Amino acid sequence: MRAGAATLIVSLVGLAAPASAHVAVTPSTTTAGAHAVLEFTVGHGCGTSPTTKITIQIPEQITSVSPTRTALWKVEKRTEKIDPPATDSHGNKIVERVASVTFRTDTPLPDGYRETFELAVQLPEAGGTTLAFPTIQTCEQGESAWIEVPHDGQNVEDLELPAPGFIISEPAEGMHHHAASGGSRFEQAPGGDDSLTLAALAAGVLGSVLGGAALVRQRRRT
Repeated sequence: MRAGAATLIVSLVGLAAPASAHVAVTPSTTTAGAHAVLEFTVGHGCGTSPTTKITIQIPEQITSVSPTRTALWKVEKRTEKIDPPATDSHGNKIVERVASVTFRTDTPLPDGYRETFELAVQLPEAGGTTLAFPTIQTCEQGESAWIEVPHDGQNVEDLELPAPGFIISEPAEGMHHHAASGGSRFEQAPGGDDSLTLAALAAGVLGSVLGGAALVRQRRRT
């Protein structure tokens, strides 16, 4: 799946209902092992009651989380120990991870108004993995627990409060993913066809030679 298609995956319910009807997540990319920004969207209250808090639970496959500060909202991270410890893409041992992120406000979000919350994460390496982010929406009156995940054979359209989520996609064929701080990059697999690279290099050299000859002729005329 291409990164541009990630915006089409807003929740585990697919197109069963409009995105505004649920708490939804839109990843900047779904590529395995990539660094992604997950945008969670809230577009309604609990019934008509304004929203005061959003708690997003992080799946255990994700060990790196950095929430974005949002105006009017305080951010809290709850951590937990990892046993046994995990190892990140740089070979560092990870003994603790962010288990949930809570956004709370003293200025409630009225029903019918949208708010977005961002989390920067590193996605797991295993393509085809389904990630669910059970989310608790707390309002001035009541709460909505968006925590339902479809089981084998279950019709997702029957879920009343589906958890936001998406599926990890494989890297493009012939490309190896390299995680990097602040982003991600791809390189051609070893043994790939270098003919295009050589052709581009030759064209560049030829262009330089022709350009130099033209410059000499121009100087002679002057």
